[in-house]
Order: sequence, then C-alpha cells, then structure tokens
Amino acid sequence: MTFKSSLLFLFLLLVPTIAYGQEPSASEVQSSVDMLWTMIGAILVFFMHAGFSMVESGFTRSKNTLNILMKNFLTVAISSVLFLAVGFAFMFGDSVSGVIGKSGFFMTGREDVGFFVFQAVFAATCATIISGAVAERMKLSSYLLLTIVMTSFIYPVVGHWIWGGGWLSEMGFVDFAGSTVVHLTGAAGAFVTLLFLGPRIGKYNKGQVNVIPGHNIPIGALGVFILWFGWFGFNGGSTLAADPSLVPLVITNTFLAASAAILATAGMTQLLYKRIDPSLTLNGALAGLVGITAGCAFVSLIGSLFIGLAAGVIMVIAVRFIDVNLKMDDPVGAIAVHGICGIWGTVALGFFHIESGLFYGGDASLLIIQTLGVLAVIGWTAFAASSFLFLYTRLTSIRVSKEEEVAGLDFAEHGSNAYEFKDLLLTGESAPPQSFGEGLVHRLNNLDDRRARRSS
Repeated sequence: MTFKSSLLFLFLLLVPTIAYGQEPSASEVQSSVDMLWTMIGAILVFFMHAGFSMVESGFTRSKNTLNILMKNFLTVAISSVLFLAVGFAFMFGDSVSGVIGKSGFFMTGREDVGFFVFQAVFAATCATIISGAVAERMKLSSYLLLTIVMTSFIYPVVGHWIWGGGWLSEMGFVDFAGSTVVHLTGAAGAFVTLLFLGPRIGKYNKGQVNVIPGHNIPIGALGVFILWFGWFGFNGGSTLAADPSLVPLVITNTFLAASAAILATAGMTQLLYKRIDPSLTLNGALAGLVGITAGCAFVSLIGSLFIGLAAGVIMVIAVRFIDVNLKMDDPVGAIAVHGICGIWGTVALGFFHIESGLFYGGDASLLIIQTLGVLAVIGWTAFAASSFLFLYTRLTSIRVSKEEEVAGLDFAEHGSNAYEFKDLLLTGESAPPQSFGEGLVHRLNNLDDRRARRSS
C-alpha cells in the first residue's frame, strides 16, 4: 500500500498543472488598450511621411526627386534623435514661467516612452512641411541645419506654450491635434525661409507668373491618400486614450472635413478656371484635414463640414494670392495648406466650439484667445527662424548655384538621378548629364547622328 501511494504521488508531480495568477484589474486593461491605441496613432503618423514624400516629389520636377526623398528620410531621423535629446524636455518638462520646459532631457526621470514616441513623430511632421515649400533650390545642408533648429527649439517652445502647460494653455487656448502647434509653425518657418531663398529660376519673368508643373501627379495623389489615411491617427491618436465616445467623433469629423474641402476646392476651381484643377483639388483634401485638426474633438459633424468647406475655398484663394501677389514660390502649396488653413482651423473654434463658440451661444472670449495664440506662434516662429537664417546667410548661401538648379538637385547633391533609365535609353550611357541643358543637347545630337547614319 505504501509503495502504491508513493507511485501515485510521483505521478501527480509529473502531471502539468495550470497556475492561475491574479487577473488584471479593469483599470490595467483600460491602460493597456489606451497605450495600444496611442501606439497605433504613432505608427499612422509615422506613415504620413511616406505621403509627404510622394506629394512633394510628385508635385515637383523629376530631376529633384531623390533630393526630396532624402530630405524626408533625414528629417525623420534628425527629428527623432533631437526630440529625445532636448525637444521633449523643452516641450513637456517642468515649466519656466510658462515659456519653456527645463527637465527630462534624454527622457531622464520620465517613464512615459509611449507618449514620447507619439510626440516625436509630430515633431518630424512639423519640420517636413518646410521641405516641400523650399523644394528644387535649397541646399540640403542648409535645410538640415534649419530642421535641427526647428525640431530642437522652435517647435518645442510652441508646443510647451500650448500642450506643455505653458502660458497659452493657461489662457484657455484650444488646439486639440495641432492646426497651430504643428502645421502653422511649420508653415511660418517655410514662409520665412522663402523670403531668404527666393523663387525658382523661371518662375517669374517680367511680372508674369509661369507654371512649373509637377512630373507625376498620380504619385502626388497617392501621397494625399496616404496622408488622409495617416491623419486618422494624427487626430484620433491625439485623444491619448481609446475613448469610445470621443475617438469615433474625432475620426468622423476628420473624414467629413476632408471630403467637404475636396468638394469646395473642385467647385471653386470650376468656377474660377472653368475646369476642376487636379493639383488644387488634391491639396483641398489636405486643407480640410489641417483645418479640422484643431477642433476635431470639439465640433459637431455639421460644424466639421462647414470648416472643411471654408478651408477648401480659402486654400484656393490663398494659393493664388501667395503665388501671384506675394511672388512666393511654393511648389506644393505648403504655406496655403498648412499655414492659412491652420489659422482658419484654429480661429474657427471661436465660432464652432460646441460649448463656447459664438454659433453655440458663447461669447467672443475664445475667438480672441485663439487669435492671440495664432499671432503669438507666427511671431515667435518668424523671429526665431529669421534670426537663424539671417546669421547663417551671413556665412554662406542657403541656395544651390544656378547651374546646379538647372541640372537638378538629384545629380548636384547626390550624384545620381531618380529616373536614370531615361538617359540610358536615349544615350546608351551610364553617367548622368552635367546639366539639364547639356544633357538635352547631347541626346538630340546623338539622335540626329543615328538618323543620319540610317539614311546613308
């Protein structure tokens, strides 16, 4: 009997059992879901950089495609590292008089890594807005230095004022996902840079505005769709929680505003130019998205439609005014889309905010605060960016030479071309032409030589 009992005891020791730990609490589950949603938002915002790359390269000439792609890749890399080192601390550290943060450099003493990565991809988005505006004529080194200044200091200061507990947030300024913090800041930096940079060769001739068409509008359209898709994370992820009552409203408002802006832009271009303009209509989607970003959590569905409709109309007028009246050469319309529509979306909350907007029984206080915040951000960004550019241009030019611009920045800056096969097919040579004009003459002469040989 003792022997049998011992065998039974050994057998039971060998039988696997399931250990039941303490079940997670409801708050722990909610915290995990919230973090998962924030990370999904961060991934979607990161993917938006593919959209920026496609829009900027498609709306510009083929000879500058590699340069634009490199600017976007390097912008993401530089921004992420700098935001870890100093940007996050300046933006969300302990406040110094509501102006700038002073703690958390390299995330020291901070454990909210998920929040950091979500904000880091936003910082890169702000910087890359400048990339499209200065396309086709700015030195890569100069652009990268400006990116360093924007992401390490200029943008974090604005973010601290509004999202980091600074003086504008204390006044009641509202910008849910960044119409002002991200888009207006980037556009203001782009505007100042264009003042120092000047237009592309051939854009303006004896008072006449010449059109320099993009080389691949389908790629540009793909980029817009990618940005539209990523914007659901840009705005939806800004809830920082998987709130079942808030997230659907934010995403739906984002969707409706972009749709309304497309319709408004298509109608506006049909009215003005007797045809629906494809490039402006594509930008119309972005105009609506920028416009709704500030108030996507605070306006009704009908309000989002009106904000989007107005953004589409404003964008068309702004593009023409900037291009024709101000003589500011912005190849992708970044200043109009991100700047003017960013202003509109921020100020529109003074009218459409469902709790304190003028159209909902509120007074003018929110409208005044929103306007003050817009002016403050423009003033700070213009001052800081122009100060850097003024000092830098005393040392060297931020613009490539005339010969390099004509040849294209792909070959001038990177020694290669995005579409090398065109030259290979026409010339049978592997080396890219030294300049666009010389390459064209070379190809034509070779073609004439071959025809002469065939006829003989």
